[in-house]
Amino acid sequence: MRIVIAGGHGQIALRLERLLAARGYEVAGLIRNPEQGDDLRAAGAEPVTCDLESATVEEVAAHLQGATAAVFAAGAGPGSGTERKGTVDRGAAVLFADAAERAGVRRHIVVSAMGADVGHEGDEIFDAYLRAKGAADDHVRSRTGLDWTILRPGMLTNDAGTGLVRLEASTGRGPIPRDDVAAVLADLVDTTATAGLTLELISGSTPVPVAVKDVAGN
Repeated sequence: MRIVIAGGHGQIALRLERLLAARGYEVAGLIRNPEQGDDLRAAGAEPVTCDLESATVEEVAAHLQGATAAVFAAGAGPGSGTERKGTVDRGAAVLFADAAERAGVRRHIVVSAMGADVGHEGDEIFDAYLRAKGAADDHVRSRTGLDWTILRPGMLTNDAGTGLVRLEASTGRGPIPRDDVAAVLADLVDTTATAGLTLELISGSTPVPVAVKDVAGN
């Protein structure tokens, strides 16, 4: 199975690449800066240079050909301004979903944000971020050619993962280590029964595999 991850050098993406590679998957990560390639190789992933802010649907679809699943884990980052919230957090997510559909990659997982809502009010950059993520999520939900799952983690931390989470349609706010987000994503890749679900994720008391099976109805 080949998995393609957008935002392949992100903190969650690198963790996910290690997990998937350890499970025997062929993993490719899309990166804008080719100098990041060695970090992906160290994580067991193939680096693919592709700038999602300037690429066409056809170009991204070519990178997705033959993939079993696509994971959108890209982000403009905390130091970016309002404009890049639109071009990356919304625009790149829309482009990646459209390209996955064109390439025939049905399994599609999005790393979104808790509180993402196109109607979110406010004038701060974080407010623009939540609107951008909400618009992207709405677009993904509209793609009938995708078996999508949208994951909305709580406050991300670099604490060591515990493997214990709370994964539900609505969890309320709370922290979650990036390690555990990656672990949930790795299980979601295989769990197509979660297609059509938007899920929130925070730390909890349920082991990751059990939490994913529970929301899948298994």
